[in-house]
Amino acid sequence: MKLLDALVEQRIAAAAARGEFDDLPGAGAPLSLDDDALVPQEVRVANRILKNAGFVPPAVEQLRALRDLQTELNAVSDQATRCRLQARMLALDMALESLRGGPLVLPREYCRRIAERLSERVGDVGAASAGSQ
Repeated sequence: MKLLDALVEQRIAAAAARGEFDDLPGAGAPLSLDDDALVPQEVRVANRILKNAGFVPPAVEQLRALRDLQTELNAVSDQATRCRLQARMLALDMALESLRGGPLVLPREYCRRIAERLSERVGDVGAASAGSQ
């Protein structure tokens, strides 16, 4: 392992001597390390590598999806569509809680059945609102 470390250090030093790092974005500026202060230390390096490679943790993707659903929910006035969006938000929220290891860890099958039942209710609400018009 020390041979590999020495080789890496040698190549970095050679690249620095050639000036390959001189005009990188943010050169000379301090690093902002406080953006992951709430992430456990043993996960930070892996998250940073994934972020630099263009990947985001599943929890971040789910938070973005929740935000998008909330925006969509705020713009919709149709009750059936609102119920459908709320069911999707509930399912995403439960999945997010299980990723966090929060107090409510439900089996995936249970979450699927809840989403189905909510979807059935959405159908009932949609049929009732269509019949009253």
